[in-house]
Amino acid sequence: MIILVMGVSGSGKSTVAQLLAQELNWGFSDADCFHSTANIEKMSRGIPLTDADRMPWLQAMQHAIDQWLQEGKNRVLACSALKESYRQMLWRDPQQIRLVYLKGSFEAIAQRLEARQSHFMSKTLLQSQFDTLEEPQNALWVDVSEPLDVIVQQIRSHLEI
Repeated sequence: MIILVMGVSGSGKSTVAQLLAQELNWGFSDADCFHSTANIEKMSRGIPLTDADRMPWLQAMQHAIDQWLQEGKNRVLACSALKESYRQMLWRDPQQIRLVYLKGSFEAIAQRLEARQSHFMSKTLLQSQFDTLEEPQNALWVDVSEPLDVIVQQIRSHLEI
């Protein structure tokens, strides 16, 4: 099974996904690792990515998801997956993939980004993230203002894992 933890930059995707993976004793992957050097440079300079920029990134994750599913590996993937079309590209097997949406207000997430150190994603891109975001209809919605252990337990309880 694959659990895709999605949300805007600063919503806590990587932290929540890592904690969930540790608790389940599953593998963890961060979508940031699938970005090209050019994409990382662009985001570091505060330039939003286009759909064309994102296509190789999404295709690389598609390939990884296909491989994990083929090998029967349980994985938690932290990925922004802001648009429905992106999620559809990653939705390789509806029986084996679950979607978790980390939802928070612009203000709360902006405060988190202010405090975050050494990440390539410029905080100036937060508004473009919210502008791009198409909230998912078929996902577990989790409030990011809850403590991390509560969030992880909500996910486990809802997904019954």
